[in-house]
Amino acid sequence: MLNTLITSKTRKKLLLKFFLNSASYTYLRNLEQELGESPNALRVELGKFEKANMLISSMHGNKKMYRVNTNHPLFSEIHNIIYKTIGFDQIIDRVVKKLGGINSVYLTGSFAHGLDSNIIDLLLVGDEINTDYLVRLIPKTEKLIGKRIRYLVSPIGELNNYLDQNNGYLLLWTNN
Repeated sequence: MLNTLITSKTRKKLLLKFFLNSASYTYLRNLEQELGESPNALRVELGKFEKANMLISSMHGNKKMYRVNTNHPLFSEIHNIIYKTIGFDQIIDRVVKKLGGINSVYLTGSFAHGLDSNIIDLLLVGDEINTDYLVRLIPKTEKLIGKRIRYLVSPIGELNNYLDQNNGYLLLWTNN
């Protein structure tokens, strides 16, 4: 659906990169390597986002660093559109809330780095998660959102060990 609304694949990749992970802070050459796009295409799109005040830039040495402007009036709406087009809203509604015993859900893998993928990697944290029900729900949700879901279930006590060993994660949902 996002492809229908946004025809520029470079723009779509930048939206995913910055609006999925609002803590993302990067520079042009890094984006070039990460997104596999030409520096000129990236520079044009970054300039448009910056002109619209959707991205903020600052100089660090000789690198121009970019990050999303979370104070932009449309930030929340764009963030929600991205979540919905990827299917995170369906995952939360159909999977997380029905499992019981879930304390938090983390997004890992490509999407945690703001990269589009056909696979959504999740870390489900809780002590009494109904894994039998999870096994039945995942295929139905995959069919609904058109993406594959890989998951890892972790007890609450092991969460810090996992997070210490992995730097690419985003908190999607918490019970707190």
